[in-house]
Amino acid sequence: MVPHLLTSLTGPLLDLERRVLDASTGIEQWFRHAWQEHTPPFYGSVDLRNAGFKLAPVDTNLYPGGFNNLSPEAVPLAVQASMTAIEKYCPDARNLLLIPENHTRNMFYLRNVLRLQSLLRQTGLTVRLGSLNPEVTAPQVLELPEGQTLTVEPLVRRGARVGLEGFDPCAILLNNDLSAGIPDILRDLDGQILLPPLHAGWAVRRKTLHFSAYDTVVDDFAQLIGIDPWLVNPYFAASGPINFQAREGEDQLAAHVDATLARIRAKYAEYKIDAEPFVIVKADAGTYGMGIMTVKDPAEVRNLNRRQRNKMAVVKEGLEVSEVIIQEGVPTIETVENGVAEPVVYMIDRYVVGGFYRVHGERGRDENLNAPGAHFVPLPFAAPCNVPDVAGSPDCPPNRFYAYGVVARLALLAASLELERTDPAAQPAA
Repeated sequence: MVPHLLTSLTGPLLDLERRVLDASTGIEQWFRHAWQEHTPPFYGSVDLRNAGFKLAPVDTNLYPGGFNNLSPEAVPLAVQASMTAIEKYCPDARNLLLIPENHTRNMFYLRNVLRLQSLLRQTGLTVRLGSLNPEVTAPQVLELPEGQTLTVEPLVRRGARVGLEGFDPCAILLNNDLSAGIPDILRDLDGQILLPPLHAGWAVRRKTLHFSAYDTVVDDFAQLIGIDPWLVNPYFAASGPINFQAREGEDQLAAHVDATLARIRAKYAEYKIDAEPFVIVKADAGTYGMGIMTVKDPAEVRNLNRRQRNKMAVVKEGLEVSEVIIQEGVPTIETVENGVAEPVVYMIDRYVVGGFYRVHGERGRDENLNAPGAHFVPLPFAAPCNVPDVAGSPDCPPNRFYAYGVVARLALLAASLELERTDPAAQPAA
């Protein structure tokens, strides 16, 4: 069942969605050619914001951790897409090593690992779990509340290959975003495919580099269907060095906030949007909704109290924040189950396989929803995201979800471009 969408200010967005529907044949041709030139990440998820006047991605995750939130209807397409992806990288694959995050006590995350393992097993692979956690020195059986179990084993390095005791995989799938850094045990592998590559982790990756690549993708796409790129693209800026604890870099950050707000105000005036602009300041590396704040005035980043500075200074795995991205805030007008909501679209290879709404009953339309208290409402995206109803109204569920799938794939294509640009093997020798 598809939740009812409560929306307002939908006029301009309906026009955008109509343009997407009218151009769907050309859009699919454009994507097909793009994927001939660029290799998609093995998988990814994209957080979208529907503001009524624009529809834009606000975050792209290359180590998605919410497969358990997908609806049962999404499973067949996810399995099919996984088969396509595996065959591309390792056609004769029999064994796959899945490396999850270290926080093995998080039951929500463990359900994600269980679902992911199940999907991959249905492709005909033997899938076992290996841990980067040094405390895992012997196989551990983790029990889930539903009575299911996962067995996590210590990694074993033999020469230039990594696996488990008695298990030599062809492919290694990371569901660990490497926020703590790149472990030596995964470096310089030979004869094994590591998915995604090491430079996709937060030890290397930066959100500013991703949205720079997204700028490139969207400019081409916008020209294709004849729209203002801003309608599917949030403005952003890089802060430069910042130390929240020492209060260093605050003036530069405030200046970037001021400049970005001015750009948004100009667009709001152009489109006659009666709303207060805001930006999201967040760590340039990292995830899990940490190190994020909503800012409507540059003075707010100059007057952070100790609690706010502590919140912004460190993110997952104790990673210190030394750079932030200033991103145009895209308000959400969608509500599900009486809570503010945003869609999250999941992809494997180049295919949209499912999605869900992240819903928060205690957050506002201009706030980060990836926070404690959020819950998830699965959506059967498998058919709607790929098969629009061209005769239907732009905001009917199949068409709105098709538009979501298009914008999410733009972000995935940007991730492909981003990984190409940051690939160490492609960099000129010093």
